[in-house]
Amino acid sequence: MAYELKSYDSKQVKCVLGAHTVTGPADDTFISIEPQGDGVSSSVGVYGDVSRSISHDPRHTIKITLQQTSRSNDVLSSLCDVDRLSGGAGAFPILITDLRGSTLFTGMAWVQKKANATFAKGIGSREWTLEAVGGFTNGGND
Repeated sequence: MAYELKSYDSKQVKCVLGAHTVTGPADDTFISIEPQGDGVSSSVGVYGDVSRSISHDPRHTIKITLQQTSRSNDVLSSLCDVDRLSGGAGAFPILITDLRGSTLFTGMAWVQKKANATFAKGIGSREWTLEAVGGFTNGGND
């Protein structure tokens, strides 16, 4: 019997915002990518005729969760400020990839709003929400 072994290494997941490589991800889920469009939806008529509608919406919601001590919080905060102060000219290139697999997102992004800041006895996290326009391959691992 043949066995197949696949490996995943969270350190091999890279996120690059413009020229900045994100550092200091929080424990557990640190990046999520969610398409905003409906993909392919369908409807059925009274006689059972099925029609499909294909969404061409290229937008994605990307959430990046960082330790509150991460310098990437400063970068994301600055990117948000630049976008607002420039009247919307602050979109930046984004690349998210799993170097041990085939998952890849590339496009242009902007920070929707600054992350909430909370303080506690221990080190907390900051969740940043970005919106992006781009291409997404949700792949497997080697």
